[in-house]
Amino acid sequence: MLKKRNFLLLFTLLFAVVFFLGACTEDAGTGSTDDNQSEDDSSDSSDDSSEDQATEDTGDKTLVFGRGADSIQLDPSKVTDGESIYVTNQIYDTLVRYKEENTEVKPALAEDWNTSEDGTVWTFKLREDVKFHDGNDFTAEDVVFNFERWATSGEFIYYGYMFGASEEDLGGIIESVEATGDYEVTFTLSEPNAPFLQTLAMPPFGIASPAAVEEHGEDYFKNPVGTGPFVFEEWVPDDSITVTKNEDYFGEAANVDKVIFRTIPDNGARFLELQAGSIDLMTGLNPQDIGTTEDDSNLQIIRRPSMNISYMAMNTSKEGPMSEKLVRQAINLAIDKEELLTLYEGIGKPAKNPIPPSLWGYNDEVEDYGYDVEKAKALLAEAGYADGFDISLYTMANPRPYMPQPKVTAQAIQQMLKDINVNVKITESDWDTHLTATENAEHDMAFLGWTGDNGDPDNFMYVLLDKDNAKVGSAGNIAFYKNDEVHDLLKEAQTEMDQEVRTELYMEAQELIHEDAPWFPIAHTTPPLAASQNVTDYVPHPTGSEPFNLLDIKQ
Repeated sequence: MLKKRNFLLLFTLLFAVVFFLGACTEDAGTGSTDDNQSEDDSSDSSDDSSEDQATEDTGDKTLVFGRGADSIQLDPSKVTDGESIYVTNQIYDTLVRYKEENTEVKPALAEDWNTSEDGTVWTFKLREDVKFHDGNDFTAEDVVFNFERWATSGEFIYYGYMFGASEEDLGGIIESVEATGDYEVTFTLSEPNAPFLQTLAMPPFGIASPAAVEEHGEDYFKNPVGTGPFVFEEWVPDDSITVTKNEDYFGEAANVDKVIFRTIPDNGARFLELQAGSIDLMTGLNPQDIGTTEDDSNLQIIRRPSMNISYMAMNTSKEGPMSEKLVRQAINLAIDKEELLTLYEGIGKPAKNPIPPSLWGYNDEVEDYGYDVEKAKALLAEAGYADGFDISLYTMANPRPYMPQPKVTAQAIQQMLKDINVNVKITESDWDTHLTATENAEHDMAFLGWTGDNGDPDNFMYVLLDKDNAKVGSAGNIAFYKNDEVHDLLKEAQTEMDQEVRTELYMEAQELIHEDAPWFPIAHTTPPLAASQNVTDYVPHPTGSEPFNLLDIKQ
């Protein structure tokens, strides 16, 4: 145990030194993640111009938000990554939205709604004072257009995840969406869906301007037009995205005139820019910099409520060791989670289930595997792998809210698994490449995580571990785990409207998943953001991002 502690301490110290040196020797913001939009715009934007833009005194209020990776695209219906949703949350509105501090639903584009007694027909009365950023009026036909668009193709990932769409049934549980008046829309479902209203508040179901979608076609993802509090202005790939205040917003008008989302891949470099005043707010704060931030009178720590999980998925669809339950259980036993959590520097708590304990339906009776190398070796021998094997572990290069130091975490697991003769090759990629590789089942093992979208266990368990979402090319379930009994429980929970019954179903599913061990669950975090003291009225949402219209910045 002492030997491992010294090993992890050494890694952490080396990691901090590398970050410090890198931050001191490279121009901040020059790193890149090869996101798919970069081939469309090869603009070379210098860091000096970014800082000038952020600090120029024009009389306008500009908030500069620093983050670790660029957005993948700005059509929220096609993405699952938080870096994209940070921006699209500013541009689009949904029919209903979450309250500022939790996942309770309140009106947005819809000002009222009702449902049939059996829960299969939902009718929404829409606001009559809303315009898209292109000047077009918002009506019920626009809602119909968006939902019909999402039901035409599997590329609209979240529609499939949340409404059970498949290649055979692109509409999923939504049988029809009809404009039953100029400002009234009616959804008819094939079966009751308990999280339906909560789901409609999720960012992927932001309503886009039909005129803009038709005008831009395949390029719509970089020309977004919604009804939200900010209007898209500019995207310089791997550098920045700029949105400006929507002067005609129907809701609470933004307090700032402009938001610039700057991509600064290195955590240390990003923190130096915050200290220098060239950015105002940042994610991905190194845990070891929390104390420095708290001691700086010019800065503040803002903690996002925990509703997330980090995990290492094991690709159960691959022939070989990962397809064997005993091997997966052995890997769970061979990793010292307590030691691993030292890399989280106090912002993480150990995970044992696929949902966080903050959600209803959490099964605390499940016992974590614990750390037992000898038992792990015995299970490998029983599975026919007494001599061990070689395997790959895919990791993202950039930090995530649920995993602050992915590369060092991968190296620690690599070292631990040597004790059971499992030789791990680490493959590190930028964010977009990592997502593509894991969705396409290229990995043996892979890091990923999830921040809940709607406060319902369905959003974790069905999206991340149901066989419906184990489709190569668009997998949310990157363990490619398929258990018919788990599937039946999760589908029954979707159609059951009694939360107590749903809780029992989810608790049973967690026991089965724990036994099958498709994941090594790692941690639930309380992600820290760091900000200038000039940033006020910022309330981070448990879902991982929020509109910025309510925050303010003192000049």
